[in-house]
Amino acid sequence: MRLPCLFAAMFALAACHDQANGGGAGVRDQITAVGSSTVYPFTTIIAERFVAADPDAKAPVIESTGTGAGMKLFCAGIGAGHPDIENASRRMKAGEYRECAAHGAKALLEVQIGIDGIAFAESKRGPRMALTTADIYRALAARPGGRVNGARTWRDVNPALPAIPIQVYGPPATSGTRDALAELIMTRGCDAVEPGAAALARRDAEAHHRTCTRIREDGAYIDAGENDNLIVQKLQSNPNAIGIFGYSYLEENRHIVDGVAINGVMPSYQAIAEDRYPGSRPLYVYVKKAHLDAIPGLRQFLILYADNWGQNGPLVRRGLIASTAAAQARARAIITRETVLDPATLPS
Repeated sequence: MRLPCLFAAMFALAACHDQANGGGAGVRDQITAVGSSTVYPFTTIIAERFVAADPDAKAPVIESTGTGAGMKLFCAGIGAGHPDIENASRRMKAGEYRECAAHGAKALLEVQIGIDGIAFAESKRGPRMALTTADIYRALAARPGGRVNGARTWRDVNPALPAIPIQVYGPPATSGTRDALAELIMTRGCDAVEPGAAALARRDAEAHHRTCTRIREDGAYIDAGENDNLIVQKLQSNPNAIGIFGYSYLEENRHIVDGVAINGVMPSYQAIAEDRYPGSRPLYVYVKKAHLDAIPGLRQFLILYADNWGQNGPLVRRGLIASTAAAQARARAIITRETVLDPATLPS
């Protein structure tokens, strides 16, 4: 009586394993990751340490695609033809999870690896800007006050600012950094200056989002792609411009660029860790549970991440802001217990 049940269980297990390891696209024995350009350097460091610990291991393939574009690749399915890891500079959205689930990737691990800040920066030859979230909203919003944005110089935005053209190099719409810019900076500025914005947020969150976060498209904001190093180069050649990227790139290029204060707070490790800097945000990696058994070394890769994200670790030396001890403990527990993400907690 038990034999058919045993065979059925064995068949189901084999099918599940084959689906994760093959997925109709052959077999893969190396880890693959896509997603955020901000998280990319941290995952790359872990990949280097992964290979150093096991010279026989194949080097993981890490691609910088941007969080949004990475989610599309990550959620397209399970198996060898689809990435194991999604690097994300924001939380997964409920709609993205539904896309994952529709393609068989329901069981996901959500691991916070640390904290980052959306840094505003300028050339060391720049005008020494200091901005508020209201200044940034008035400079970059498509329709501040319900009218097409006509501000051409920073002085048009705020009489205390210099009369130089508004030129901001930033991430594309597919980037998690762009999403964080909208939610952490633009929305705060909008709520500060637009009458009725806060009430609109309570009444119609989607309308509030459209009103407050749409970026102008007349050349004042310049989409610089997913290459944050390119933005640093642009600031060198255009000292009156401002760049937006993850804090780690500011830290790495302190000899070339300076941070820009927002609301009187300079982007620094301490300010971001204490959530005093307006652009503070958590960083994540998402992992398919079905791939943990199928892809050699994937579990060890995640454990290696946890072993290196502490305050004195190599990721912090590269520019990551360490999470609190409690957040680190929660993230490590998710890895060791392989706790699956509850989609009910995700933002819309």
